[in-house]
Amino acid sequence: MKNYPFYLLSVFALLFIALGISPSSRSVWVAEVIPVALVVVFLAAGFRKFRFSNWSYTLMFFWLACHTVGAHYTFAEVPFEWFRELVGAHRNPFDRVAHFTVGFYAFPVAEYLVRRQYAGKVLAGIFGLFFVMAVAAAYEIIEWQYAVMVGGNDANDFLGSQGDIWDAQKDMFCDTCGAVASLVLFYLVRPWRRKGAVSASS
Repeated sequence: MKNYPFYLLSVFALLFIALGISPSSRSVWVAEVIPVALVVVFLAAGFRKFRFSNWSYTLMFFWLACHTVGAHYTFAEVPFEWFRELVGAHRNPFDRVAHFTVGFYAFPVAEYLVRRQYAGKVLAGIFGLFFVMAVAAAYEIIEWQYAVMVGGNDANDFLGSQGDIWDAQKDMFCDTCGAVASLVLFYLVRPWRRKGAVSASS
């Protein structure tokens, strides 16, 4: 599975290109894919210096894919009716699922700290959790400011609150739940002990 990250990158590239064609709102699409592009560039640029475990790349891929889908349709309009009916939700829950996958980044953050020996396993997990919570709060602030600046339908599409006055708080809660879930997996699979968990430079 040495080339596994490249397989994931290829799948993501195809998804990104396909969903970049005729999105529901081009301006919303641009705003939504900026963080996606930044994460991909960051991971690619640092690959030679540090190769995460395949677990980390898989978890990070989930958010990249979800956010790319949401960018194409806008999160409130993603065809997710089957899941809404399954959970009995009164609104499109795709954005909640996407926020849950944001929390998965606690896993690679903790892995990086442990394998670089910057922190012990417990402290690394705590830092991974707090990192996700901080990013979640910062992103909600960015969403708010973007919506204020652009206004109109694009602001509503970007926020995707669907009339829920507690949308920002619930989004951050989903981010946190995803982080906790990924850290449980982190301590179960212990990526620092796996043969595949080596730096690309080593």
